[in-house]
Amino acid sequence: MSTAAAYKRPESVLVVIYTTVGQVLLLNRTRPHGFWQSVTGSLEWDEHPLQAAIREVYEETGIKTDKIRDCQQQNTFTIRAEWRDRYDPQATENTEHVFTLELEDRVDIQLNPQEHSEYRWLAYEQAAEQVFSWSNRDVIRDLF
Repeated sequence: MSTAAAYKRPESVLVVIYTTVGQVLLLNRTRPHGFWQSVTGSLEWDEHPLQAAIREVYEETGIKTDKIRDCQQQNTFTIRAEWRDRYDPQATENTEHVFTLELEDRVDIQLNPQEHSEYRWLAYEQAAEQVFSWSNRDVIRDLF
């Protein structure tokens, strides 16, 4: 196994899923609990950001779609201490690619219990207040 494959790629996607009437889907991480977020996930080493966004939406929600919109936006942030061991010691920052998915109405979500313990559909104002990440908050606020 190569050194790169032993670690997560320090590049991820953020996919904000929302409805036409302003409801935003949030997921509660199993670890750390109380860490509410939109769909997120690291890119595989051989994957493009849009491919990762489609895969992560399906893995985390059960939604199968190709209607994800690339916002052509990237954010860079320091990798949190509790997740440092997942990355090469030389990697201190993560690059996040931003996507959105608009749905006509709320749908039932099939959570991956390894990653998330519950989900909520919230009005965008509440969702923006609930999320942990500043980048997630900014995307939600920019949508409405």
